[in-house]
Amino acid sequence: MNSRKFPSEARRAFPAAKAPSQQPSQLLVVDATWAGWASTCPVLCQALENVLGLACGLAGPCRVPLLSLYVVQPQQECLLPFTQVKENFARVQACISELRSLPAEGCFPQGGVGVLQAVQDGLQQFKQYSRHTAAGGSTNSSVEITILTSQPSTDMVKQLEKKLQDIDLVSLRRIQVIEVVKRDFLQPEDVEQCVPAEEPSSDMTILGMDIEVQTVEDNVISLEMLFKTWLHDHSTEREQLHLLLPSGAFGHAAAPKNTLMCLKCDLQERLLDPALLLGTSDGTGRAADASSPWHLTAWPCPALHKLRVLKALKSEGVCESVLYGLPFIIKPTSCWQLDWDELETNQHSFHALCHSLLKRKWMLLARQEPQSTGANWNVVVHPYYVIVPSDSATLLVKAVAIRELLLPSAFPALLAEHPERVRGPIESALNSLEVEVAYNPLHLKSNLYKYLKSSLSKAPHRQQPQPREQRPERHQPRQPQSRAKAAVAPLLMAPSPLQTFRPAAAAARRGSCEGSLLSKEYEEFLQ
Repeated sequence: MNSRKFPSEARRAFPAAKAPSQQPSQLLVVDATWAGWASTCPVLCQALENVLGLACGLAGPCRVPLLSLYVVQPQQECLLPFTQVKENFARVQACISELRSLPAEGCFPQGGVGVLQAVQDGLQQFKQYSRHTAAGGSTNSSVEITILTSQPSTDMVKQLEKKLQDIDLVSLRRIQVIEVVKRDFLQPEDVEQCVPAEEPSSDMTILGMDIEVQTVEDNVISLEMLFKTWLHDHSTEREQLHLLLPSGAFGHAAAPKNTLMCLKCDLQERLLDPALLLGTSDGTGRAADASSPWHLTAWPCPALHKLRVLKALKSEGVCESVLYGLPFIIKPTSCWQLDWDELETNQHSFHALCHSLLKRKWMLLARQEPQSTGANWNVVVHPYYVIVPSDSATLLVKAVAIRELLLPSAFPALLAEHPERVRGPIESALNSLEVEVAYNPLHLKSNLYKYLKSSLSKAPHRQQPQPREQRPERHQPRQPQSRAKAAVAPLLMAPSPLQTFRPAAAAARRGSCEGSLLSKEYEEFLQ
């Protein structure tokens, strides 16, 4: 997957605007007018269903609080108004089923205007939703927009810049233009790279934010990984980890011994915790206790973690059997509260640390400093971690065993010689195995997606109150109970040519959206 950014200010490398701490809502706009839609549609729907199944099945705070989906073919149509994702898998699944049923390619010309109108309508819908839900004490202050299209990404960016000049973008956290391409049309590079942006135009400056452009293959795994970025912690309100090193390690010989150098970092999950998934493990889905000294948590990060580096370790001198728990990625912070100079210095220092550790083939042994020193902590427990470098600008941190947790183990010496009658069959069995140069987790499946889909489909989903205009006595077209009821309607649109293909579905959608802006009806939603 190739990616690049079109900045609104020349070479802007660090965030300058405040971002709310909570997860953003997601607005997905699908341009279904391209020639390969028939082959892309099933893989897109499968990837979307897989990731939203994970989002619904994870315990703890919802990582995708609200989702809305627009389709363009060629005019925009709202398949799913902004809907709470958690406990609403049936509604999300109904929306995906309708996406699958869209007509195949060759029906419509490319819908650039429809995409732009969908973005504008989605922003207005989110603004209305936020305004009315705020009256009930709920806040969803930011939204991210993802546009899936086969149009050239640069053309789409120019159209967006022109269309959004006069739109209120306060709530817009980020906008992505995803160009979905066949594998044959991809560039030879198969790793993400940052392409230097062209000189920004005045239109880009007016927009005042970065538009991220990516190229993604039209297969389930690539699209799945794209949607999984929604599950990461998007907060940039503060740094999550302070990595404390002795200042002498950086050549400050005159500095006192107790002086520490602080690298400000963020934590990122490498894996989802299986214990948090619905029905897996012991079935309780309990999240790790954030107050426990034994857990370094990246989602949600409860407080600032501090790791004090005590020693360097030779990489070959750490036994895998004493490492435990889920790994986390450490990277330089992108906290908006730091000024650009500090962010840049911090980033360069972090990269220098990664390079030096890799060159020396060292790991670091670090102790977690207590987060609280109140009356409840009569005795402070110190967990320890090893920090492992890589050839990327990140570090890996894993918990390491301490004296109190270690159990006695006897390791018998390996015999130097074995009888041929024993060694022969073993060698033959090993020779029959296929040898992989490296382990790739994308090659293995455990049927987890199918299990989550089955479990979530059986679970009762939350019913939202219906406004009077949507109740059965109004004799509107029947619709499945799982169909999303809009708490806020999209903007009124001209009749879509899609009605000639799906008149009943279009009428049902209008019935679920129109008439919901009356304040009297919103009181029922907010109760």
